[in-house]
Amino acid sequence: MCACVLVAQSLVAAMNLAIPKITASALHPSHTQMLWIVDIYVLVFAGLLIPAGALGDRFGRKGTLLTGLGAFGAGALLCALAPALPVLMAGRALSGAGAALLVPATMSVLLHASPPDRRAGAVAAWSTAMGAGGLVGNAGGGLLVQYLPWQGLFLGYVPLALALFVWVARSAPRVPTQTAALDLPGSALLALGAGTLLFGIIEGPDRGWLSAPVTGAFALALVLLAVFVRHGLRAAHPILDPRLFRLPRLRAGSVGIATAFFGMFALFYVNGQFLQYVKGYSPVQTGAAIVPLAVGMMVCTKFGVRGAERLGEARTAGAGLVLIGTGLLLLSTADAHTSYLRYLVFLLVLSAGAGLAMPTLSHAIVASVPASRSGMGSGLQGAARELGAALGIAVTGTALSTHLAPVAGHGTAAATAFTEATALGYRIAAGVVLVASVAVVTGLRTRTRSGTPARA
Repeated sequence: MCACVLVAQSLVAAMNLAIPKITASALHPSHTQMLWIVDIYVLVFAGLLIPAGALGDRFGRKGTLLTGLGAFGAGALLCALAPALPVLMAGRALSGAGAALLVPATMSVLLHASPPDRRAGAVAAWSTAMGAGGLVGNAGGGLLVQYLPWQGLFLGYVPLALALFVWVARSAPRVPTQTAALDLPGSALLALGAGTLLFGIIEGPDRGWLSAPVTGAFALALVLLAVFVRHGLRAAHPILDPRLFRLPRLRAGSVGIATAFFGMFALFYVNGQFLQYVKGYSPVQTGAAIVPLAVGMMVCTKFGVRGAERLGEARTAGAGLVLIGTGLLLLSTADAHTSYLRYLVFLLVLSAGAGLAMPTLSHAIVASVPASRSGMGSGLQGAARELGAALGIAVTGTALSTHLAPVAGHGTAAATAFTEATALGYRIAAGVVLVASVAVVTGLRTRTRSGTPARA
């Protein structure tokens, strides 16, 4: 189960290392098209994560997991064989749907297969595998992109998915099915609302921020999300009950998780391109250069847990988010002459913030949800994480699209232009993180009035 989530999560990081090769390929994607290629995997992953959990409950976790692995591998193969951009995007979307199916199923199978006295260790191993996915994606993806064309990255995931499919089919136990409401209307409204919002953000630079398609997308997103809230208030078994957001800790934790991943994936989208275009690193060197980020994050996680116990959730999470924003501001000062040692310090500031904030915010969500809604709380956490990542990629990529002409070659002018655009993207992301951190800290400090949690 840990191998499954590690592989699914690693594709998010590995994809960023292939951007320069795909941009220079015969497909010739624009900055906006490249942004869709990267983001559509995360968007579909986020949009289907909660309904996929309910689907597994109703039809069986093992079957859902095998279906997810099949879709993930088929999507990777479709990407590798893609003759045109629409096919490549379709393959990315299919892989994202497969990841959404397999991730919640792995946790359920893991808990079912583990003895009660070993479940805590199993969950810790699963969480570590999720975190290590980024590290493996950078290192392994760098190797594949270094020595193979960009199609080799996706081809490398096909045998991985096939091997995991056989392994799961032979060794994973079947988990008893449960009665679960799928809430297809709610799922569709949530996915469409998030998708139209990202469409407006991503297409704004090319189509014009005041153009009819972009303004229409923003208006439609507001309408769809409003209808989603109304549906959640009226449905007997909604995919996500809006009344849960009466709980200040849950509200603050959800915004905080989304904000942390917003900042992290703003970095991931730009970092690989910056190190290759501006610093002249090879794909292998680029993958290795960001490995300390994941290591620093895992080391600081235990301090985040202890800090929340001693100093409180608000101070610990607030400090973590401020460090993420500070790290992005420091990275915005980097250029072609910045030494790797200095760049590494900037990365470690950001990773320390993620290590402090993420476990604290995750606990705030889980601890504030009533026991009867624990599954919904877990799904909310995952959806907030992936949606924040999708928005981080979209906003930073849009900043690049707005202020950067297509980079051709590795000339001084191109490197300077990319450096300036990268700095702008980092500063915008830092501003969003720092502003949101105020709301998160305020929410974590708010004490819910007596009786509210029961009504929620």
